[in-house]
Amino acid sequence: MNINWMEEVKKREKVFLQDLQTFLRIPSVRNEQTATQEAPLGKEVYEALCYMLKRGEEEGFAVKNVDGLAGHIEMGDGEEIVGILCHVDVVPAGDGWTFDPFGATIVDGKIYARGALDDKGPTIAAFYAMKIVKELGLPLSKRVRMIIGTDEESDWQCVERYFQTEQMPTIGFAPDADFPIIYAEKGIADFDLIQQPMNKQVHDDILLSFQAGQRYNMVPDFAEAILQLTNENDMKERFLTFLRTHALEGEAHGDGDTLTLRLRGVSAHGMEPNNGVNAGIWLAKFLANETLDAQANEFVRFVSQFFYGDTRGKRLGVAHTNEELGDLTINVGVLSYTNERGGKMGLNLRYPVTNDMTRTKEIIEQVAKRHQFVLNNFSNSSPHYVAKDHPLVQTLQRVYEEQMGERASLLAIGGGTYARSLQAGVAFGPLFPNRPDVAHQKDEYMFIDDLFKATAIYAQAIYELAK
Repeated sequence: MNINWMEEVKKREKVFLQDLQTFLRIPSVRNEQTATQEAPLGKEVYEALCYMLKRGEEEGFAVKNVDGLAGHIEMGDGEEIVGILCHVDVVPAGDGWTFDPFGATIVDGKIYARGALDDKGPTIAAFYAMKIVKELGLPLSKRVRMIIGTDEESDWQCVERYFQTEQMPTIGFAPDADFPIIYAEKGIADFDLIQQPMNKQVHDDILLSFQAGQRYNMVPDFAEAILQLTNENDMKERFLTFLRTHALEGEAHGDGDTLTLRLRGVSAHGMEPNNGVNAGIWLAKFLANETLDAQANEFVRFVSQFFYGDTRGKRLGVAHTNEELGDLTINVGVLSYTNERGGKMGLNLRYPVTNDMTRTKEIIEQVAKRHQFVLNNFSNSSPHYVAKDHPLVQTLQRVYEEQMGERASLLAIGGGTYARSLQAGVAFGPLFPNRPDVAHQKDEYMFIDDLFKATAIYAQAIYELAK
């Protein structure tokens, strides 16, 4: 059957963009402060889930809402399921945007919004791919099911709950990474390092609070420290000199009682911290050279000693690399401190399949203990791998090569996608080769033509996998 898939996408271009902009304008950041029994992760994420389920119902698909945490949109018949795993939650917008992060502004062929790339833009692309296959009336021997999650950027409660009661797809893909095909993903461990109580010592200069970051898998782009000092002007001048020396942005404000230091960095996805500028680590680096109360000194000096200029765990003694998956990486995603409770670090560690995570955890615990920190709230998702000769991989390779006219090389990444929740699942687009990865960054965008290309690829892939 000879189908011009791109032509089919272009026929639906206007309504595609309308859906895309409406969807991106929902600020679907997980927010438990607005949570209800119906919307357990907050009203905005739930609104995004309901939007997709409603659109599915309007187009004649079978839909299901699973406890407000996940849902699916399905077509076709058969015992086996081809899964398309998407998520509607996004990371916080952060600061410094040129455009409204939830405005879905189109400029010069790009659509700017938080989630344009990760993962709401690709979700719309996959939805329209299903719509095209359905409207063409193509015969399928398997069901095609888009599984929609609401917590991919945090704890994956959504897929955990979903697969407690719902059938696992036989094969599937997640449109949440790079083209051509991601066949291997690093393991991902999230955990806290929590400072233990220390004997309070009287000191003239006190760190009252320190805060940076909102998500473990984001490089913090803003940090703030509030201090009580005997001479705020001296520290203010040293801080401003520090900013100039290191070409950083920030400011210092004193009111006679306290001095507030603010430093701005550059956000990036936590899978490669070197793509960003960690505002929290830089602010800790500055404060590590100051003389503060003992508890504060231990906190900022620990951060500076083990994480300033080192995202590979070398100073912790856990560095590891692998030819296919690359280096172990550590992102310090959240830093918090108060004079009353001490400090806490939220870390996102990504590691190759050859790394012994049990031993890595033991080493970090030993280092932390020497500095009066404990490791807590540990979670781990093991590395994911699908054989290169698996029929899923070979089919997607062929589809990509037919659509793009170029070789579909197989990739391994540090990112983690919903594909790892399937026994036979890979990440498949939407980011094309040589396009910058702006996920989790300010001014996140997607080329509209790239979304159309991805839709055509997904449509053919759905048909080839399910026919």
